[in-house]
Amino acid sequence: MNVLDSKILEVSVTIPAGTVRLPADLVMPAGATGVVIFAHGSGSGRLSPRNRSVAFSLLERGLGTLLFDLLTEEEAREEYYTARLRFDISFLARRLIAAMDWVSQHETTRDLPPGCFGSSTGAAAALVAAATDDRVRAIVSRGGRPDLAAEHLRRVQAPVLLIVGENDGAVMELNERAREQLQCENSLSIVPRAGHLFEEPGALDEVSRLASEFFVKHLK
Repeated sequence: MNVLDSKILEVSVTIPAGTVRLPADLVMPAGATGVVIFAHGSGSGRLSPRNRSVAFSLLERGLGTLLFDLLTEEEAREEYYTARLRFDISFLARRLIAAMDWVSQHETTRDLPPGCFGSSTGAAAALVAAATDDRVRAIVSRGGRPDLAAEHLRRVQAPVLLIVGENDGAVMELNERAREQLQCENSLSIVPRAGHLFEEPGALDEVSRLASEFFVKHLK
């Protein structure tokens, strides 16, 4: 699918999450077959260039995307000094479920199967969300920390793709250990010569390819 040949809906929205509202960007191609919700890692947000690069690849394959901030501006400022929330995976998972609630109710996305793309601690949040919410149809983790969802991993039913850089040894080991606990369909893809941030030439393109193929397969 070539996005230049199709009508694209792009809108900035806010996601209600308890007493706060979280800014988000929704992009939907005409005839979308699914929608992928992005959960960023600590110190990042919906404007992450790496996540937006992956999101554009999904758009080209006919999938909608929702990128949103897991934290409010005030929480992000506090987090910069205290690091209080970045490893509170249950808290982050609740924020992700709030985004799932919004997607399930919005007129352009409510009839589409949702998936989650998580980076770093956001991947753990996606796995915890999937363990408690069967609406999640597929999960991709980029350089993720699935170990932080340890007690929830056995309850995940959605298929999972773990993507790790070849040179990200510590995180690769954590992902391999997490796979031993997953009972769902799962696989581990290693991107050659890539580090944790996939900044090497071609590395993020490979992440985008792997994620796109996985979501196209499972979001039907």
